[in-house]
Amino acid sequence: MTHSSAGAARRFFIERTGETGGVIEIGGSDAHKIAHVLRLSAGERIEVIDAAATEFDAEIEAVGRSVTARLLEKRDERTRPTSLYVDVAQAVPKGQRMDFVVEKGTELGARAVVPFFCERTIGRSVGDEKLARWRRLARSAAQQSGRHDVPLVADPLSYDALLSTFDEYDVVLFAWELAPPQALRDAVLSLLPARGEVLAIVGPEGGFSHAEAAAALERGATAISLGPRILRTDTAALALLAVIGALAS
Repeated sequence: MTHSSAGAARRFFIERTGETGGVIEIGGSDAHKIAHVLRLSAGERIEVIDAAATEFDAEIEAVGRSVTARLLEKRDERTRPTSLYVDVAQAVPKGQRMDFVVEKGTELGARAVVPFFCERTIGRSVGDEKLARWRRLARSAAQQSGRHDVPLVADPLSYDALLSTFDEYDVVLFAWELAPPQALRDAVLSLLPARGEVLAIVGPEGGFSHAEAAAALERGATAISLGPRILRTDTAALALLAVIGALAS
C-alpha cells in the first residue's frame, strides 16, 4: 500500500537555511512541479524545509520560470526523525538497481546511501551523471514520503575506504550469506542501540569474498544473516532497513 498526502506533494527542500519572513526562490524541476503539475499560484501555501531540516509554512508570491515564496511560521516538530540514524553502504549493482535502492531506501528512512566498490562488483566507476540522478531520486523520494531531510548520496568509496569509516558508527551490520544462522529480527534486536548511528553493509551480486568479510569483522562489524533465501542485492538493503525501522519505531 502506498501513502501520499497533499502535504507531501507540496513539500520542497531548499539548500540554505531559512528564517521566518524571508523570501526564497525555488527553481528547476520543483518550480515546474509547482507551476505545471500542482498548478499553484500566488497566495497559495507550500511547505519548505531548509538545509537545517527546519520546516516552514510558506506562501507563494510569484510563479514563473522560478517560484518565489515567503517563509511564514515554523511548523511543529512532532514528526522529527528519531535519534537512531541508519546509513546504508551498498555495493554498486549492475544496471539501474541502485536507483531502486536509493529511492526505496529514502522512503524507509536511510540517513545516507554510500555506494562502494569491492572485489565482485561488476563496475568500477560511477559517472557524474549517474551520481546526480541518484541524488535527484533521493530528493524526490524524500518529498514524496514526507521526510524532513534529504538523505546524503555519498561519492562512491573503495572497500578499504569504507572499512575506514567503521569507527564513526556505534554498530556496523555486515549482511553476509555465511553469517551464523539467526532470525534477522533477533539479530538486529540484540545489536540495535536505542540512540546512535548504525551502518548497514550490503554486498554485490556475487557476494563478499572471505577476505573482505574477515577484514570487516576484524574492524568491528557484526555479520548477520538475512535468512535462508538468497536475496538480490537491492532487495537485501531494503529488507534490512525495513526490519531496523520496525524494531526502532
